[in-house]
Amino acid sequence: MAKATEVGADYLVVGAGAMGMAFADALVDHADVTVAIVDRRHAAGGHWLDAYPFVRLHQASAFYGVASTLLGGGRLQTRGPEKGLQERATAPEVCAYYGRVMDRMLATGRVAFFPGCEYDGDGLFHSRVSGARYDAARARIVDATYLSGEIPATSPPPFVVEDHANVLPVNDLVRLSDVPDQFVIAGSGKTGMDACVWLQQQGVDPDAICWVRPREPWILNRAVVQPDPAIFLGMAADTMEAVRESESADDIFLRLEDRDIMLRIDRSVTPTMAKTPTIASWELDLLRRVDDVVRRGHVRSVGRGRLSFDDGDVAVSPDAVIVHCAAPGLPTRELVPIWEPDAIRPRAVRVGFPCFGAALTGYVEATRTTDEERNDACRPSPYSDTPEDWVEMQIVGGDASLGISRHPDIREWANTTTLNPSRIPADRADDPAVVDAVTRLKASIGPGRARLAELAAAQV
Repeated sequence: MAKATEVGADYLVVGAGAMGMAFADALVDHADVTVAIVDRRHAAGGHWLDAYPFVRLHQASAFYGVASTLLGGGRLQTRGPEKGLQERATAPEVCAYYGRVMDRMLATGRVAFFPGCEYDGDGLFHSRVSGARYDAARARIVDATYLSGEIPATSPPPFVVEDHANVLPVNDLVRLSDVPDQFVIAGSGKTGMDACVWLQQQGVDPDAICWVRPREPWILNRAVVQPDPAIFLGMAADTMEAVRESESADDIFLRLEDRDIMLRIDRSVTPTMAKTPTIASWELDLLRRVDDVVRRGHVRSVGRGRLSFDDGDVAVSPDAVIVHCAAPGLPTRELVPIWEPDAIRPRAVRVGFPCFGAALTGYVEATRTTDEERNDACRPSPYSDTPEDWVEMQIVGGDASLGISRHPDIREWANTTTLNPSRIPADRADDPAVVDAVTRLKASIGPGRARLAELAAAQV
């Protein structure tokens, strides 16, 4: 076996997706270090390289990507059903953006990229194409795959597919050559929502769609999650005011619904899932047109003309196409410190917005001397799955945000990047709408956090 080629880098970033790119970008911009980035895919961009063709960012483009380079132009949409909301990039636009960001980092002469390579552990990796082996053993490992999600294109369906059942991943909807009698969408999450919306945009009658929703989801209203401090901080103030008045986790969400922050597809059913992707009102209108909804839990197997659940079968058209939208997405992982002896693991460091978290992690790595200092300044925040989890996420993420706020340089840096949803540009600091939102948030955050702690204690 040929000897491994030594890679003389200070850091080895495993994963060239959103987390790895945001970390590396901030690190090389604030420290004179060398970085090797390795990814099993052929280019930078992570799961976007495998995304279904009609997907767009669920949030505003400005919130996504790396700190040094704005994704898109920071423009408001001027036509269509989201006129007045910030632009959202398509999958090709996101992939092209990461290509440009990688080119910028390579141009520094301090970054090397190894696409098409598999990481073997202990600083070792090999090319999946040539078999060449590499050794970056002296580098500090950055595990940017710790929260890598599973998507339908690269994950098999989580149910048994019997002979003659026509099952395809959501990516393949655009490649259909024969029109089926029925589309069966398997999955309650944002991918399933996107599939239902796209089919109707293509002219499919909503009566020809059967939607298997194992759990009902709470969803964020995109109109209140915008890169405008008056809107975003106003939403945060409304959230804390609703929390302060609430009697339970479910009650929080119902109050947030009354304030047009949270949405649900069926107002007669209380959701149990709170991963809270974002959608717009026009998408919600289309989702509500799908009346054939199966709420029998998770599909266990599919056969021709049949879906099987724990409590029995549901008949579908023998000609039905079962669309696999049921990949779990982001995994539930232990909330370990970001900096550990074996690796740095970038994650969200406030409630949501993981790109900001990874970029801030890169900045903190560059500007602090010890891991103890870094972990004190930059604490991980979990993701939620249920309303009860959401309460815990707000507490932990709020604590993390308070930790960040104790460091003036971090606050100053964070206010320079659009990845930070809470930033207030200098030209908006005296805007009466921004001042009002900040004033309301300051008044409500203390009582709101105290109520969250009470609710969390009651959940135990």
